[in-house]
Amino acid sequence: MPSLMLHHVSIPITNIDRSLAFYRDIFELQPLPRPNFPIGGAWLACGDRQVHLVEHADATFRNGDIDNNDIHFAFRTDDFDAVVAKLEAHGFSQTAPNDDPRRIMMKRTGAAGFAQLYVLDPDRNVVEVNAAAV
Repeated sequence: MPSLMLHHVSIPITNIDRSLAFYRDIFELQPLPRPNFPIGGAWLACGDRQVHLVEHADATFRNGDIDNNDIHFAFRTDDFDAVVAKLEAHGFSQTAPNDDPRRIMMKRTGAAGFAQLYVLDPDRNVVEVNAAAV
């Protein structure tokens, strides 16, 4: 079988400006050129991979608490505490109530063997950040 590698993750969103600000300002992803598709969206660079934001009227069916067992994708970082500080600077908190969209679900030591956190993007998509070894 030919070798495979992940090229991009596609995230359904309802408001391009709001979601673009979230991924650009918090995770520092940089916009990439995008073809003129008939639907709105943005492509963002994440290292040598990409995150594609795609406008969709019903972007998610999620509500309530963060569920790390739900569909999600993960960013890996070599400075976990800096990401925590960046999230906190943008109003996210580990002590926020479970149903608060700015809650950080933290797992500094867990079954995975590396630190993990989970947050919700503006459309309640679950985003993981971890300190997994490369």
